[in-house]
Parts: sequence; C-alpha cells; structure tokens
Amino acid sequence: MQNRKTISTKFGKPVISLLLLLTALLGFAQETHRLSGGWEFVKHDLGGVWEAVRPAVAGSPESVPIWDKVALPHCYNALDAVDPDVNYYQGPAWYRTQLSLHNPYKNGRTLLHFEGAGQKTEVYIHTTKVGEHVGGYDEWTVDITDAVDAFRLTAVCREQFEGKIPLVIRCDNSRDLELIPSDMSDFNLYGGIYRHLNLLYVPQLSVDKAFADVTVDEHGREGKVRLSTRFYNPGELGQAVVDVRLLEPTGREAASLQTTIQLSGQDQELGELSVSNPLLWHPDHPQLYILNICVTTENTRYVYRQKIGFRHFQFVDQGPFMLNGKRLLLRGTHRHEDHAGVGAAMADELILKEMSMMKEMGVNFIRLGHYQQSRVVLDACDSLGILVWEEIPWCRGGLGGDTYKQQARRMLTNMIEQHYNHPAVIIWGLGNENDWPGDFPEFDQEAIRAFMRELNDFSHRLDPYRKTAIRRCDFCKDIVDVYSPSIWAGWYRGIYTDYKEASFAEFKRVKHFLHVEWGGDSHARRHAENPDNGLERIASGNSADERLGDASLFGGAARASKDGDWSESYICNLIDWHLKEQETMPWLTGTAYWPFKDFSTPLRPDNPIPYVNQKGVVERNLEKKEAYYVFQSYWAEKPMVHIYGHSWPIRWGAVDEKKQVKIYSNCNEAELFLNGVSQGIKKRNSQDFPAAGLRWEVNFKEGTNELTVVAWKEGVMVKDSLVQQYQTATWGEPAKLLIKEITNEDGVTTVEAEAVDSKGVRCLDAREYVRFSLAGDGYLLDRLGTSDGSSKVQLYNGRAIIKIALGSQNSVVGVTGENIQPAFVTLHR
Repeated sequence: MQNRKTISTKFGKPVISLLLLLTALLGFAQETHRLSGGWEFVKHDLGGVWEAVRPAVAGSPESVPIWDKVALPHCYNALDAVDPDVNYYQGPAWYRTQLSLHNPYKNGRTLLHFEGAGQKTEVYIHTTKVGEHVGGYDEWTVDITDAVDAFRLTAVCREQFEGKIPLVIRCDNSRDLELIPSDMSDFNLYGGIYRHLNLLYVPQLSVDKAFADVTVDEHGREGKVRLSTRFYNPGELGQAVVDVRLLEPTGREAASLQTTIQLSGQDQELGELSVSNPLLWHPDHPQLYILNICVTTENTRYVYRQKIGFRHFQFVDQGPFMLNGKRLLLRGTHRHEDHAGVGAAMADELILKEMSMMKEMGVNFIRLGHYQQSRVVLDACDSLGILVWEEIPWCRGGLGGDTYKQQARRMLTNMIEQHYNHPAVIIWGLGNENDWPGDFPEFDQEAIRAFMRELNDFSHRLDPYRKTAIRRCDFCKDIVDVYSPSIWAGWYRGIYTDYKEASFAEFKRVKHFLHVEWGGDSHARRHAENPDNGLERIASGNSADERLGDASLFGGAARASKDGDWSESYICNLIDWHLKEQETMPWLTGTAYWPFKDFSTPLRPDNPIPYVNQKGVVERNLEKKEAYYVFQSYWAEKPMVHIYGHSWPIRWGAVDEKKQVKIYSNCNEAELFLNGVSQGIKKRNSQDFPAAGLRWEVNFKEGTNELTVVAWKEGVMVKDSLVQQYQTATWGEPAKLLIKEITNEDGVTTVEAEAVDSKGVRCLDAREYVRFSLAGDGYLLDRLGTSDGSSKVQLYNGRAIIKIALGSQNSVVGVTGENIQPAFVTLHR
C-alpha cells in the first residue's frame, strides 16, 4: 500500500475525499450536514462571481439576473435532455446559498464534500475561489476553513450577510474535446450539483481514507484484512493511537488490533487482522463485516466506519467465472444515472428502488456505464449482492492530449480509491468503445494502445486484487484482464439465433471473455402479432458486431435496428433466445444486458421517443416493459408468472385464426384459461423456444377476452390475468386521429389518441409520429422520455397517451400527425 501515495502525487495533488460512513461510537467523529435546501440557481453564465453576491435592491428591475429557488441534488438538464425540439443545454450555470457555520471542534476543519457535480466545478466563499474540480462523476472535497475565517473578519460579513457565509458554485457542462467522456458518447453529459453536497465538521485529525485489502482462500477457511490509512492532518499532529475492531454481521467482534503511529503524511500501514472461517459475501447471501477504526490524539477521538466483505473470485483461463470456489454465471445488466423528470439528480430512495428491481429480476452482476456512479449505488450492490464492473468515462472519440490523459488518470485514481473497500466490485473498467474516432484530426491506434497499457498497469498498482476490462476495442483486447467484444446478434448485425456461435468465436480469441452489451430497442406499449416478419433480408452468420452507423435509422445493410418494428414482442423473443442459450454454454462467464432502464441521449433524435435510448427492460420512469418478466422467468428464484401483453389492449386477426399466448414463468408447470375455459396444462422446458414451452394457440372471440394463468413451483401457486380486446375488422391507411379522456385522478387527467382509417376502423399497426399540445389552464406532463410522457411520440399500435396536470380552468388538448386529420378534446375542471 505504500505505493499508493507515490502514485497519487505523481499525477497531481490528490483531493481530499472523506467518506461519510462514520459513526460517533466512542466520542468525537465528524458531523455531516446535507446541504439540500435554501439554494438559488440561474441557468446561464454570470459576468463574474461578484454578480452572485453583490447587494440587491428588493424589487428593483436592475436586480438581474433572476434566480430560481431549487433544492439539491439538482440537474439543470432534467427536462431539456429529452425535449424533442431543442438541443440540450451545455454551458455554465450558477448556484448560491448562505451558510450558518458552527464547527464544534477546537481547531477543527470545515469541509464541503461533493459526491458528484457536472462537469467542471468552481467553488467560492464570497468572491474567494476555494476549490475547483474537473470531472462529473468522482467525489471531491474542499476545505473552506481558512476562507471562512478570513471572511468573518470583514465588514461585508457583518453588515451585508449578518454573519452568514455566502457559498457560490459554478457548474459547467460545455462541450470540450479535452474532457472525458466525449460528447460523441451515447448519453448526456449532465450539468449541475446532481449528487449530494455535504457540509462536514471534522477535528484536527481525521481519516481521509482507509484501504482494506480483504483476502480469503477459495475454500473460505482463512480470511485476512490488511489495513492502511490516509489521514487528513492539516495541523501536522505528530502521533495517534489507533484501535481497530472488526465486527461480524451480527455485531460480534471477530478481530482487533491496537497500535500507536507516528503521523508521517504518507499512507500508513496499521497491521493485519485474521478471521478463521469468515462468513462469505455472495449474491445469494451478501455477508458484510463492519470495520471500525478509532483514532485518538491528545484532545480528539475520531471514528471511521466501513463495511467490507470476504469473497474469492476467479476468471478461469478459457473458462467460466468462479466465486468462492464454485461456478457462478454472471447474470447482468447496465445502469446509467438518469431518470424521468430529474435527469441525473436521482433521490436515494429512487436509486434504491431501481437497484431492488434489478435484484428482483434476478440480476447478480452490473456494469456501471460508463462512469463512476453514486456511493448509494455501490452500497446497494454490497447489501443486495450484485457484483460490479465500474469504469472511468474514457468513452469514444479517440485520445486527447496531456490534459485529457491527466483527467483519465485522476478519475481512475479516485474511482479505485473511493470504492476500494466495496466487496461487490470485481472489475475496474478502463474504457468503452475506444475504437470509435471523431473528436480529433488523428486517430492513432498505437497511441491508444500505449495509454491503455499505462492505465492497465496503473490500475494494478493501485489495486492488485481486482481485474481490469474494456468493451469493444479489439486492438487493445490483449492488454486488459477481461475483454468484451461487440456482439449484437439480432439487432445491429445478424439474427438472434447467431448468438451462441458468434459468442463462442469471440470466446476463443481471448483468455477471459465476458459479454457485456446485448439486446435491442423496444418502444413500450408497441406489440406485434408476427414480430419476426420482414427480417428475411438480414444476413446471417457468426459476425454480430456493431459497426459505425449501425445505430442509424437510415441506409446501410438490412438490420433489425433499422428494419424491425421496435416492438416489445420482438425484443422478448430476442432475449428469450439469448437466455435459453446461456443455459447451454458451460464455458460462459456471463453477460450483461444493455441496459436495465431507458435513458436519454443526444445522439438519437429520430427514435420513437426522441432523444431516448429505448433498449431498457423498464422505461425511464421504472415502468416495467414485458422484457422484465422474460428475465425473471430465467433468473428469479421466487415463483412468478406473467401473461405476455399487459400493455397490449387490442389484438387482431381473422375470425377463428389461432393466436399465440405466451406465458413467462419460472414455475414447473402452468395452466391457461381463456374466458374461463382451460386450455390445458404445460410443463416448462427452458430449451423449448419461445417462452420455455409455456405457449398456447387459442381462438379469441370478437370483442372482450379474459386470460388467466395459474402456475406451480415447489408447492407454491401463483397466478396472473388480463383482459384483451380482439379485432377482426381490417383497416386501411390512417386518415384521422381521435382523442378521448380515459382517466382523471387527483387533478391529473390521461388522454388517449387513436389513429383510424377513413371508415373509422382502428389502425392497429400505425406507427406515425403524433404531437400533443395544450391550450388553456394546466400543462402537459411531457419531457419525461417515456411512452406516455413525451409531446412528440410514435404511435404504438395506432395509439398514444399523455397526462395533463389540470389547472383551475378548462383546457383543450390537441393531437396532430403528418397527413392525418387532427383531433381536440376539452378537459373540464
């Protein structure tokens, strides 16, 4: 661990990054205060920081700019990231507040701890700059003690601010070629203080970081914890007594050590703890030990608390993944820090709900794409049992100059050091799609290889216990420990039945293969009777790699991403095929579906929901798509059953035409009922595609049909039901739109637009774009990036819905479409 300090200072002075998991068990500890309320914000640049703190005359028209009241976390692209009519704002914005500071510690320090702010940040106490940071995803801390003490001595403090301390913060997410990630990345580079900002009071001596090297043999017989600590010691105290206690998950003490150390300014070894037969961390039982480090000096006592876990993992050469001596198939997904209505500023409760939904789907692995994510996410992975690949945002565009490289080194250092103790983390990612040029005049593969090799070596010096990885950069695949090629069978290239052959061909090319990113887009609420029709022109073979231009909806070779129907029906088939094949690939380490949730991106303005990558198994607001249940049927342990089509209100076909009903379940057998009549019992067989054999061919009657399924697993019964209409009338081209109010609850009404032909027959395959508008009191609940939360959206099976927040007066909502007669409806308050 002695090398860590040398490595940090080699690439620039390290920023303080104090952890928040501290508890006052034996006296003094840090005090932590979330700075959530009392903020003002302006979404443009100022002439200088003086404009944020100068005296204002109340009501004066010269008191500009006008500041809005906001709460933190706050993302200033929360809505415009998915506005169908604008490019999202990339530029500076300012935040201001006033602090009442009362540090309880004699000679203590007052710190601001940023958990994440994008993308460049400057911090001021009044007009004095006290810190700055480049990078939107790692944590950093600013010591404001001296600036506060100096400002308190001024007349301005006493007379203008009445003893309060003005804090001003400038964030900037402007386009910058020397900043990672690239603006060519398939996600928004958000702006704002979009994670927690904390005020910390610490005593003279505190723990900056503790590094716990936790090891255990593959049989779990002997566990060891080797500890080193980095202290924050601006007062240059000379000596401290350290008492370390390791507690089992039950709270019982498992090991301890005591030592007296001479404070040196370097990372300091504390010693080693031994635990016989420790409780092992595993996705099925994520056992977490508690590490308490109590540091005592002449007049202060400080307690640091951290959770750790014992686990042994291995990527077998040309073989599977092993955890604690047994094979574990990694069943994974991905996550972007993005959500409807808030952008990157997700509340902790929302993050935990998202992570819990992943676990309930059966996930045991996640790749955090494509940047260091919130500590809330990592803590959730530890406690839920989700293994982690976390990576730095060197994503697309090529390789920049010294400033660019310096940021990559710094963010790699921060990511590893800040998340070093999480037992869930097994892989540090060094880059994504680094074979993608565009930001610079030259694209030099050898220069990229050289820098990738530097980062790989650097990562192993910082953390010799975890693996390194990249995705999709074939000319660097020999450098890292684990490699994921590009395999998008059935979406960007090939057909989905190519999946196993394409994967095995790539598996043989590297020592450690792990397939992250697969799947395809689906427009929520769009379904198809024959989803694989029309794809006959797509070339088959074992090449299923994504290439430049494949995400385009225009031109190029035939492919599902361009020529398919983007229905939930097709994606469920694709996922179903992949999952059933993975059960017959004993050499496979695992995969990670891309992604769990739809997310915003500036690169996809022409998608059915503009500016949204729609590959998620849930929508951007966590509403489940049908694909969620396909994963559950293969991965979840808790008995479940789901009839495909809960968001498919009307099916169609000829009279007496057999229609397929698919049931997704992890139960041994299921019985389907149509309008109260049993359609028979079927047994589940994962290799019987589709739906693992749980499919029935039935005759719907014209009009209303009720479906019910009952399934059993190990004596437990589960059931599901839905009602669908069946339409036998055929239709022509869409001629006009109809619109009606379908619900009205608590001041929010939902309207549905529907396309019909010249005879008034529903056009159940219509896919035209429509636009909603509102005149009068109230507003559309739009710019959410969801199928029912966008003012511009493609029809799903000839319909589209949107919600309206009603005002105190009546309003009129309209819907229009190109070459289709529009429609309007009055909403009565």
